[in-house]
Parts: sequence; C-alpha cells; structure tokens
Amino acid sequence: MTLSMYQASLPAFVRILTNLSAILTKAEAHAAAKKIDPSVLINARLAPDMFPLARQIQIATDGVKGCAARLAGIDVPSYADTETTFAELQARIAKTITFMQSVKPAQIDGSEERDIQLKVGGHELKFKGQPYLLTFVIPNFYFHVTTAYAILRHNGVEIGKQDFLGRD
Repeated sequence: MTLSMYQASLPAFVRILTNLSAILTKAEAHAAAKKIDPSVLINARLAPDMFPLARQIQIATDGVKGCAARLAGIDVPSYADTETTFAELQARIAKTITFMQSVKPAQIDGSEERDIQLKVGGHELKFKGQPYLLTFVIPNFYFHVTTAYAILRHNGVEIGKQDFLGRD
C-alpha cells in the first residue's frame, strides 16, 4: 500500500494541532494556578532572537493551512496574526483544523508534481508538491510546534512527550 499526499499531511497536522490545543489548555490552567499573567507565557521565548509562543503558533498554523490550500489548488485563507490571549490562539488552531477538515483527500492526492510558489522572508520559493510537503512544510511545522511546547515546558507547564504525541 502506498502513502498518499493526503495521508502524509492533513491527518497528522490535525492530530498535532489538536494536541497543541490541549497543551495550551494546560498552559492556561498553569498560569491561573500559579497566578501568572497569561501574557507572560504567550510572549515567552526560548532565546531573545526567537519568536514568542504566539508567533510560533501563528507560523505553525499558517504553514499547514497554506500547505493544504496550495496542494489542493485553492486559495490560502488569510489570518490577521493578532492573537494575544489563549482563547484567541485556541480559536486560531480550531479555525485551522476546520479548514483542513474541509479539504478532501481527492483535492490533495495527485499533487506530487504540482508547482508550488510562495514568498518567505522576501524570497520567492519554488517547489514541486511532494518536496514542498516533505522537505519544507513538515519540518517547519514540527519545528514551530516543538518550539511552542519547549517554551511552555521551559516556563514550568507540566507537560511531557505524551502531551505532544497525544493519546489514542
């Protein structure tokens, strides 16, 4: 049995975003229990030259909604990137999951050779569909979700590997 473009992407993205949402719920509860202003966690970063938690989530969701749309050959939804609360970050994740669930396997499968162009940091990048998914989107998505996890773990939120991976 072969692994399709759809199977290699959207279901895994939805699962990890669902897990990220659960991690944010734990982070919000941690902030409340410890009487920490939630904005401290939302603006926390691992190093001065790294993006804060909110931006990590924005980039992760932008990457996968853009991937779903580009591989499906449809318009990429645009988000304002203005989230400053846990509720707003949760809403962004939920909106991204809903969008990805609206994209059907038939729209993604067969996109291995689709021409993909996007601008990142002022540079135009060109890919075929499969390398775009496997060498650009997937590594970037996991980088930013892992960094979000690490920011929260570093700030004392009691989460572990199972929270990242999720439970069946």
